[in-house]
Amino acid sequence: MEKFIPYEKCSKKQKRALDAKRRGTWGAIKPVTRKPENSKAYHRKRAQDWRREIPDPVPFFVCT
Repeated sequence: MEKFIPYEKCSKKQKRALDAKRRGTWGAIKPVTRKPENSKAYHRKRAQDWRREIPDPVPFFVCT
């Protein structure tokens, strides 16, 4: 059986090991603060979307 040593008297290494042991996981949740992207900001990909909106010219033949 291990001797009980108060947390305050543990060495730095032992404290880290205890903290890591007690620490839980976030699972699928990412603990990073998220915010919606700025709708007024410039986006290169979105700026080139106008090319896709214009339909390709359809070849046609003029009969005279």
